[in-house]
Amino acid sequence: MRRMMAAFIALVLLALPAGHAVQPDEIMPDPVKESRARELSRELRCMVCQNQSIDDSDAPLARDLRLLVRERIAAGDSNSQVLDFLVARYGEFVLLKPRFELQTLLLWLLGPVLLIGGGLALWLQIRRRSRTGVDVPAPPLTPDEKARLAALMSDEPKSP
Repeated sequence: MRRMMAAFIALVLLALPAGHAVQPDEIMPDPVKESRARELSRELRCMVCQNQSIDDSDAPLARDLRLLVRERIAAGDSNSQVLDFLVARYGEFVLLKPRFELQTLLLWLLGPVLLIGGGLALWLQIRRRSRTGVDVPAPPLTPDEKARLAALMSDEPKSP
């Protein structure tokens, strides 16, 4: 019963959404601007954690970036202006989802191209096998292999 309860609690804790790292002193008084800031924070990569948004990161640099986003929003910048400012300052790497541009074309297209290529290769292999209709037989066993197989299949215990 204890194990079941512990498993249930662990499952509930895993199902809860991740806590956000935004501190109370960072929150903007205007709820509309705060929601914009949170939306932008979810799109920006923490340069320390790298696979975590600045909205979820506790790193000091992530806090600085969150404050910078809020500062730019308070100054009247649009979402795209804030993102452009941060990309100009930190590079395209700061975006969790890179933009679809010429320099990121390979990044965006490599996954679908590999998936289509793998599916095509699998389809060709299945088609080739169905044409022949005959599987390649295994080579016959050598006398040593036959003896070893007979020893393995016998019910008598082996002597060391």
